[in-house]
Amino acid sequence: MMATSSGNSSVSTKSQSYGSEEDLQVLMDQRKRKRKQSNRESARRSRMRKQKHMDDLMVEVERLRNENNEIMTRMNMTTQHYLKIEAENCVLSAQMVELNQRLQSLNDIINIINTPTTITNGVNYQNNDCFLTISDNCFMNQMNMSYLNQQPIMASADMFMW
Repeated sequence: MMATSSGNSSVSTKSQSYGSEEDLQVLMDQRKRKRKQSNRESARRSRMRKQKHMDDLMVEVERLRNENNEIMTRMNMTTQHYLKIEAENCVLSAQMVELNQRLQSLNDIINIINTPTTITNGVNYQNNDCFLTISDNCFMNQMNMSYLNQQPIMASADMFMW
């Protein structure tokens, strides 16, 4: 009887181990499917994060392009304003030079008029060794008057544009 029971237990152990192997294989297949499914979900989430990151970067690129365009527009306007002011400054500088020359000429004329002269034999001898005849004095007065009636200085920014 013992032999029979040990024989039966051997058969029964074999069938239990065979059943356990099948169960183990089923369990391993289930785990493998779960792992594959989990990996698919993880990859899908990773792709979604990557796509969201790309979308965010594209929005940022568009925002920076718009900002750059605004800055370039303001810079161009500022440059144009600067060039206009620089041209006006050149005109004003030229006018200042011309006015200073006129002022110096007028001061020279006033000095000539106010310089004491000695008249000898119809000739004016001035202290600054400038020799004028009486008729030249009339000419100088006419010249002074014509100088004072000169046209205004005409200058424009176009004269200084290259």
